[in-house]
Amino acid sequence: MNVQWRKSSYSGGVDDHQCVELGRLAPGTRIAVRDSKDPDGARLTLTVAAFADLIKQLKQHPPR
Repeated sequence: MNVQWRKSSYSGGVDDHQCVELGRLAPGTRIAVRDSKDPDGARLTLTVAAFADLIKQLKQHPPR
C-alpha cells in the first residue's frame, strides 16, 4: 500500500526531535502514525474515530 505521509505543521525546526507523521491507510477507515526519524520502524494504526478521540484527549490534557 502506497501511503502519503504528512508531518505536522508544527514540525520542522532545527532542534525538532519529536516529530510524528500521519498517513491515511484507506479513505475513512484507518490512520497510521509513525516516527519521522524512523520511517521504516513501527507504526501505530488507529480507526478514524479512535484518532479523533486521541486528538480530543490531547487537547483536553496536553502533555507537559
